[in-house]
Amino acid sequence: MTVPETFRAFRIHSSGPGDYRAGIESLRLDALSEGEVLVRVAYSSVNYKDALAGTGKGKILRRFPLNGGIDVAGHVVASTDPAFREGDAVLCTGCGLSETRDGGYSEYVRLEARWAIPLPSGLSLKESMVLGTAGFTAALALYRMEQNDQRPEMGPVVVTGATGGVGMLAIDVFTRAGYEVHAITGKIEQLDFLTALGARQVICRKDLHWGQNPLEKAIWAGAVDNVGDEMLAGLTRVIRPYGNIACCGLAGGSALATTVMPLIIRGVSLLGIASAGTARPIRERIWERLAGDWKPAHLDRILTREIGLEDLPRVFEGMLKGDSFGRTLVRIGA
Repeated sequence: MTVPETFRAFRIHSSGPGDYRAGIESLRLDALSEGEVLVRVAYSSVNYKDALAGTGKGKILRRFPLNGGIDVAGHVVASTDPAFREGDAVLCTGCGLSETRDGGYSEYVRLEARWAIPLPSGLSLKESMVLGTAGFTAALALYRMEQNDQRPEMGPVVVTGATGGVGMLAIDVFTRAGYEVHAITGKIEQLDFLTALGARQVICRKDLHWGQNPLEKAIWAGAVDNVGDEMLAGLTRVIRPYGNIACCGLAGGSALATTVMPLIIRGVSLLGIASAGTARPIRERIWERLAGDWKPAHLDRILTREIGLEDLPRVFEGMLKGDSFGRTLVRIGA
């Protein structure tokens, strides 16, 4: 496959405080981070972390300049690792993309072979990026909870921040895995949408009135929390004995003011979901499940927007204002 002399990329620069700029540039291959696998990019996606990185409103990048985009999927153009051949479809999420090395907002990307995942049978490149980091995080939450003996027969699992990408995909993935799923959201106007994804009960965040005692009436058998702060603290008080809380995000804040009572009296477990640094064997296992029995049934609904590289700044600003809904796919190549 012939590689053009130059190609487009959304590149982020900074020389210090107050100097932060990002936009589309023409690059040559020698500008890309080192890696064994050169990929022609087909799709990426937009995550909250991408919006922070692309606007400079979060300390995401650890070196500059870098191309943005923590997710990427495409076809191998060249490889010095025998495990990958020209034409192979591959994907990568996290693993230093748009943090320590060039990410997926580019027509070409170099990946380290140890983090490039062959596209599993059952997923298209487009579907893999509708999932992206958000879908991988939701599935990793289920994987970790089941490692710690969470089972559908224990009772319903509640998902907070349900209209975000991780929240929507968690509803779909957990439903596919046989769980009864409840949803908590601040956007109650999306009740019908969340119900269509599989939520058996949708609760408005403003209607939550759980008490402040260290232990309150146990309601749910487990939780996937994307909010943090007061929401996460409240969840610890209302989870049934030996249930798990998967902590995935901090949309509401990073603080956690709670007690150890739920942990030592009810045996509740708080599980951290660190998707970016997940070991390769687990990554492969998660993606196989996402292509198989955990594959969300409503990816077409969850994908709410397709954009090009030039649309990224507008989408970033909207996402940081809380205007985003569902998953945004970035269409880069054919």
